[in-house]
Amino acid sequence: MSVVAMIAVLALGLLHVYILVLEMFLWTSPRARAAFGTTEEFAASTKALAGNQGLYNGFLAAGLLWGAFASDPVGFQVRIFFLICVAVAGLYGAATASRKILFVQTVPALIALALVLLAH
Repeated sequence: MSVVAMIAVLALGLLHVYILVLEMFLWTSPRARAAFGTTEEFAASTKALAGNQGLYNGFLAAGLLWGAFASDPVGFQVRIFFLICVAVAGLYGAATASRKILFVQTVPALIALALVLLAH
């Protein structure tokens, strides 16, 4: 895998680790509320739901990091699978929650996917 593709996969994985932290541990903090555009009341009432979302983002992060460091052919297959998962999750989030997710999650996933495919 090229260095650029590796950096893209790692960056996306680290982004999802950050999202995990925001959703699982900092959901009611001013930083997370600003990132997700929620009120203090909404954040308090949806803390368990956000924690669940954070766990799923952690699984995406784990898969991306696994794919980045696993040797091929498994590493390549894992990278492709998890990049597609991130892109689909971003599309769903953009359609149901906020269009901002399209640019934060889907576009970077598709760019990383293209880089991984080009490097293969």
